Amino acid sequence: MSLLTSRVPSADEAIPEEAPGKPPRRWPLVLVVAALLAGMAIAMITTAVEQSPTIDEPVYVGTAVVYLDQHSLRYNPEHPPLGKLIIATGLAFTGAHLDPGFTGDQTQLGRHVLYESGEDPGGLMLAARLPVIVLTLLFGLVVFAFARELTGPAGGVTALALYAFSPDVIAHGSLATLDVPVAGFLLTSAWLLWRARRRPGLHVPLSGLAFGAAVATKMSALAAVPVVPLLVVLSVWHARRGIGPQRTLRVLGLGVAAAVSVTLLAVAVVWASYLVVDPRLHWTPPPDLPADHGLRALVDRLPLPRPYLDGMRVQFAFEDRTWSTFLLGRYHAGSLWYYLPVALLVKTPLATLALGLAGAVALPAVPRLRPAAPYVLVPAAVLLAAAMTSTRDLGVRYAIFVPMFLAVAAAGLVAVRWRWAHVAAGVLVVFAAVSSLRTFPYYLPYSNEAFGGPAQTHLSLHDSNVDWGQDLGRLADRLRQDHPGERVWLVYKGSGVPSAYGIDAADPLAVPPDDVHGLLAVSDSAIAKADDRLTALISGSAPIDEVGHSITLYRRP
Repeated sequence: MSLLTSRVPSADEAIPEEAPGKPPRRWPLVLVVAALLAGMAIAMITTAVEQSPTIDEPVYVGTAVVYLDQHSLRYNPEHPPLGKLIIATGLAFTGAHLDPGFTGDQTQLGRHVLYESGEDPGGLMLAARLPVIVLTLLFGLVVFAFARELTGPAGGVTALALYAFSPDVIAHGSLATLDVPVAGFLLTSAWLLWRARRRPGLHVPLSGLAFGAAVATKMSALAAVPVVPLLVVLSVWHARRGIGPQRTLRVLGLGVAAAVSVTLLAVAVVWASYLVVDPRLHWTPPPDLPADHGLRALVDRLPLPRPYLDGMRVQFAFEDRTWSTFLLGRYHAGSLWYYLPVALLVKTPLATLALGLAGAVALPAVPRLRPAAPYVLVPAAVLLAAAMTSTRDLGVRYAIFVPMFLAVAAAGLVAVRWRWAHVAAGVLVVFAAVSSLRTFPYYLPYSNEAFGGPAQTHLSLHDSNVDWGQDLGRLADRLRQDHPGERVWLVYKGSGVPSAYGIDAADPLAVPPDDVHGLLAVSDSAIAKADDRLTALISGSAPIDEVGHSITLYRRP
């Protein structure tokens, strides 16, 4: 009998037997799951259709087009290819192409593909976003399956509901970016390692593929490197418990061998993602690539493609820069170690926080759930701790894995042997759903009721938490409907091209202040970080409206 393929199930993993007689009625559960995912799909597609490109999306879209058109790795080396290959699956049906004579940088590349190639920018963005939307829905099934295996159907539905109504997951799952894909692949790897406690021969390799997909999507997944191999060893150790007496050293050796195999599979996935783009792996390092010294120089010894290693050096250079931070109404030069926990407190529905934290306490407290705690809580804690060390306090998207793992943890409350546990869980899910539905379709600037809701989020946070350049189209509609023919001045923080949406506006910072009269539209992130000149323009104007909770309109006499 193979040491990796069989064992006697333990009591804590025993699956309740179905009652004899009539077969179980599964269709109500299927309908509930389908309804939750359908509602999430509607929210994400609506958001994707209405939003203009966010700051990062044009770079990924342009790079994906280069992958399809020229099979070149020269753009966006700071991120591995897999996430952009996923985006490319939607763009492959649009006919988008790159002018062979184009020579600009990656920022100019995105603008060129979206606005200068003759294609419809809205159509291109929707095509790029749809694969990420589909992937986000599939990760919802992982959340449901993970929680159901821990606590049964009620727990699975509870977890899926929190995931499907999560404003942050909806917001970033509807964008052609890398944050939700990398978080979802990490969650999938953790779930497969949990399943490996029963069938390690099948699920250990699958977890390695999922972990490799995460590392091949975004380098932040490397923070899970200390966790995944340890969970592999734990799963293999548990899988051997029921087979009979074995020497401890042999079982540990088997676990270590499985952990090594997972690591090698992950490395293979990374290599494959680069070879899919360019089978010959042509690569010219960027001319301004920084040199690394000390411990950072050790990355050159990793068995990963040269473009990946050079991309890590670009990321190190980003971390060495001084970034500004806006938190709870205060502007800071430099990062704050507590930024992400506070930002998550602002942007997570209060009911989700209550239910998730209660479930997180229940996992180690309830004996039959205790074995799952390392698979749910430890990866999330390690990833969050790593993200908190970053110098880039630019949004909760860097911790988008938290609402995913928190949703699974929330199912733990359902397993508590307390008479009102199911009722409490149901009430909290309803409150979380109401909070999410009230912000439709403005999910990016969401904040919970304790911080004033989405209309007040700009007072606490900025950048991708609120104003990521997503509302050019909505601004154009508002100007046409309410302010036709008026003189418009615009301070826009984003990657979109206002004229492409029919916005005829001038830059108020390019002329003397006394020449600025009429309608002044300013991105809220620009307001928070305004210099003296913009501050003077705003102070001499009266706020009259807002667009998408991210752009404020002023009347300047």
